[in-house]
Amino acid sequence: MNNQYEKMIGMQLEPFTYKVELSKVRELALAIDKNQLSLQKKEDIPPTFPTVIDYWGSPYSIFDFLGLNLEKTLHGEQEFEYFGKIKVGDDITVHGEIEDTYSKSAMNFIVIKQRFVNQEGETVVIGRSTLIEKQ
Repeated sequence: MNNQYEKMIGMQLEPFTYKVELSKVRELALAIDKNQLSLQKKEDIPPTFPTVIDYWGSPYSIFDFLGLNLEKTLHGEQEFEYFGKIKVGDDITVHGEIEDTYSKSAMNFIVIKQRFVNQEGETVVIGRSTLIEKQ
């Protein structure tokens, strides 16, 4: 099976920085649970907040960057490993790379690893997402 993305393994993605704002934290909390908004403390950030950073902070579309056919692509998996806390007011710089690609059952799988680093230079989260493109 042809895996046209194999040559991209190890490719570094353009880093970007995102300022964590309370309004975005509250938007996510409200989207997750409407009752959470009144309980939301400034220091409580939902554990899936790195997805917001990726969506709102990235200067490019990963689909366009990789040349994926959007009509044949879906988001297959997402995981986060936490080493610290993301806080309101943090400047989070995201360093991404293509960690792995493989083909199986007429589908291409692309694993993207992202390191979320705060303004102190501390890695607070490592995220991995898997995109699946039907061949």
